[in-house]
Amino acid sequence: MTRVLVTGGGGFIGLPVLERLVGEGREVDALTTRSDPPELLGVRWHQLDLADDAALEQLIATLAPQRLVHLAWCTDHGHFWHAPENVLWVQRSLRLLHAFVRSGGRRAVMLGTCAEYDWSSLGGALSEATSELAPATLYGAAKDALRRVADAYARQEGVEFAWARLFFLYGPREDPRRLVPSVIRALLAEQPIATGSGEQLRDFMHVDDAAGAVVALLDSSVVGAVNIASGAGVTVGELLDRLLQLLGGPELVHRGALPERPGEPRLLLADVARLRDEVGFHPRWTLADGLAATAKWWEAQQAPVSPVR
Repeated sequence: MTRVLVTGGGGFIGLPVLERLVGEGREVDALTTRSDPPELLGVRWHQLDLADDAALEQLIATLAPQRLVHLAWCTDHGHFWHAPENVLWVQRSLRLLHAFVRSGGRRAVMLGTCAEYDWSSLGGALSEATSELAPATLYGAAKDALRRVADAYARQEGVEFAWARLFFLYGPREDPRRLVPSVIRALLAEQPIATGSGEQLRDFMHVDDAAGAVVALLDSSVVGAVNIASGAGVTVGELLDRLLQLLGGPELVHRGALPERPGEPRLLLADVARLRDEVGFHPRWTLADGLAATAKWWEAQQAPVSPVR
């Protein structure tokens, strides 16, 4: 049985990735810094900080996983774009890959971001093969640097390396400060919502589909960068309208009350030809069904909220 090592397994995308792997009968080990990781039958948790080089190398040498899914990174909402820790995460990720290769690992999948692309000159869907890479943030630059070095190292060592380039996700357990959960929670609490123009077109994918795409990429022989996205665009305003149809409260929304963010592109849409044709993955969630299920999940949490600004 193939042994898979997963980092960041307790996170927003990590938990559904683990559920997929366990559901397919994999032997799964997951690294975490938490003393109380989520209970998930079939997952062996190992409490370890990726900054601890000696402990990391010893554990990977002991486990000798054949496959690696690296999801861990600094993700604190708003802060991660320019966080100095991004530099440290490049180092930690390369040490992780090095230890994995030394222990006999054969295939690795790591997470990238659409922020690696050049957002200043967009004329259509972003393609792994033809779109320019020019990250405007430290986060995007760090991810791009990791991809370049890891890919070159994997090629040199004869190891398969794939780069799952994520776009915009939503779903249960998302950081409540992000767009979809912040709107849902405000509507549930009947609190006012200030928005911008809502004209930005984005590519949203349910987190369960994103997890399925990552596992499908792991199971494939595809190497290099692959966009992980739905391939279907929706404006932020249309997304808001869909949530209002589900939850009501149009009088709570103050459209255009917020200024546009400097440098924010109007269009961020993925070309998903590689994901569809080479990896063979097709999303299961429609946007309507995904938003409805997400709203129901947040409603069940009944968590207190603060006003959305």
